[in-house]
Formats: sequence, structure tokens, C-alpha cells
Amino acid sequence: MPAPADATVVHVATAERRYEILIGAGLLGAPAAWQGLPKAAQAVIVTNVTVDPLHGAALRRALAGRYPRVTTLALPDGEAHKDWPTLNLIFDHLLREGCDRKTVLFALGGGVVGDMTGFAAATYMRGVPFVQVPTTLLAQVDSSVGGKTAINHPLGKNMIGAFYQPQRVVCDLDTLATLPARELSAGLAEVIKYGPVADAAFLDWVEAHLDALLARDPAALAQAIRRSCEIKAEVVGADEREAGLRAILNFGHTFGHAIEAGLGYGAWLHGEAVGCGMVMAAELSAQLGLVPADFATRLRRIVERAGLPVRGPELGAARYLELMRVDKKAEGGEIRFVVIDGVGHAALRPAPDALVERVLRMHSGAA
Repeated sequence: MPAPADATVVHVATAERRYEILIGAGLLGAPAAWQGLPKAAQAVIVTNVTVDPLHGAALRRALAGRYPRVTTLALPDGEAHKDWPTLNLIFDHLLREGCDRKTVLFALGGGVVGDMTGFAAATYMRGVPFVQVPTTLLAQVDSSVGGKTAINHPLGKNMIGAFYQPQRVVCDLDTLATLPARELSAGLAEVIKYGPVADAAFLDWVEAHLDALLARDPAALAQAIRRSCEIKAEVVGADEREAGLRAILNFGHTFGHAIEAGLGYGAWLHGEAVGCGMVMAAELSAQLGLVPADFATRLRRIVERAGLPVRGPELGAARYLELMRVDKKAEGGEIRFVVIDGVGHAALRPAPDALVERVLRMHSGAA
């Protein structure tokens, strides 16, 4: 596939599919960004009511010359709507419009839109092609890549879903200009994550360029997105279905998912919960004797500088533990955490409840 001349291309190779992540400015309107995708009688853009007025028209123009019919479904916005009723709105649209199994879905939006569109694509007529067009930093560096698709359940985040790879990921850097500051910070949580788990030098780089990232410096954002996608592509290529290695990408997520479920989805942004969860997971790593205490302090300062919370809500230790036992990494009721056992390297291991409770008291005030 000939990529736009000024786009960076990151390749993802899994057992299911090989595809490209395109990263660059102006990609929504670049014809080359859409060449080589599956042919079909129609395409469906799935977006939300916030993103559609900002970027929907540009994507419709880009697809109009490639597909005879293009329709758009704008879902309600927010994590609170990542559920069965909203997922059914996608199926309702596909059936009402007479979409067949060659119809291509385009997920235009953040992680919620991408996860739900991907899950719909995986299950409609047992599988139709889809393309990720992420418009948030978090989606560009994490959720749009790797084929994890899901909806939430009241008892656990992302507990109902499927592994289903996209045909392509198109990251237009210009869409980040419309991103609220809170959403930008939430995305930085997933950028920061890649350093402790896979690349110590990248953590150094993020720490040194955090002010530029917060100021939306184009060069800094492009570098952060490129390196994040490279790391995720490498991990996903080695472990597509999270049998082992891929679990390291959930650093901070066991604590973070408990915060999201405990507060109610949408009270905290996913990246905010992950940022705080990383602070807790780094402290747990230190308490287990895997890293020096000053690493946990350093990571907390980086997370705080990124504009993210570093103290969790006071849900109570028992409630945290209850929610974390529902985590997908738990086995036989035993909670397993992604911990750092050397900067740039992570592992999955259990921890005694008493030690987890100590961490919760330190970073959430949980009694």
C-alpha cells in the first residue's frame, strides 16, 4: 500500500492479519491513506455526537469516492455508554441499512468508539472488515492497535468482547488539536506506561519532553505516538491473544479498572484511572522489593506532571479487592498484578492481600 509521503508507517503482524498504522498530519483528507482497503458497496462510519461535528465531514468526503454509499451513526459520548444497549444501536443501523458481510466499518473517535465498533465488526454476520480512525491520544497510542474489542459490564470493565484486528489504523495528528486538555492528559497515561514496561530510554524521553507533549508540540506528539505504537505492535505480534507477554501492557490497569468500576464508568476517564493505577502498581513493585522506592516516587511525579490524579478514591480496601478479583488477569480468584521488576521490564505476579491493602492505604486512604 503506498502511504502518504509524509506519514510514518508502523507495521503490525499477527497470526490473524498484517496491517499498517499510519501516523501523520492531514491523513483524513489524504487519498493515499484510504487506498488498498477492502472494496464494498457501502461503508459505515461509527462515531459519537462529539466527534462527528468535528471530523465526520472530512472522513465522509474521503470515503465518498471509494464507496458508492456511506452512512454515519453517531453514538452517545462517554464510557457510560460502552454497553449492550449502545452496541445494539450499531447492529440496528447495520441491519436497517442492509449492510452485507463486505461492508466496511470505520471507527471514528476515541477508545470507546473504537472498542465498540471493533466488537460490532467481529460479530456482525460473524465478521466484517473495519478500520480504526482514532481521534484521541489514548486511542492513537493504545486502544486502536492490537485488536482488543469489548464493552463493559457493571461488574467489570471490558469483560465482554473479542480479539479482532482492524484492516488499518489511521492516526491523523490534526485531530488532536480539538482534544480537551483533560483528554490529552488521559492519553499521556498510556504513553507513559510504555516506558516502565518495555523501554527505559523512552521513559527518560517522555520525562524530558512532557512539557512539549502537554503543549501539543507536533514533533513531540508524533515521536510519542510512533514509539508507543512500535512497542505495542511488537508485543501484540508476539502475543496477540494475551497468553503471556501482552499482559504487561496492562500495567496500572488492575487498580485502574477497579477505580472505574467502583466509581461508575465515566466518573474518571480511563487514562486518569490508569495513571493513578500505575502509581499504585509502582508502589506495589517497590513494596515487593522489585524496584527501588525512588522509582515509585519518580513515576508518581511524572504522572502528576502529566495532569493526572495520583491518589485514588476511597472505595475501601475490601471493595478494591473485590473488584480486582474480577480482573481478566485473575486466576482462581487470585489477583495478579503487572509489576515492574526493572525499569523497562515488567512481569505478572500475585501479591498478598495485606500488601495490596498497604498500597491502597498509602495512595487512596482506603481503610
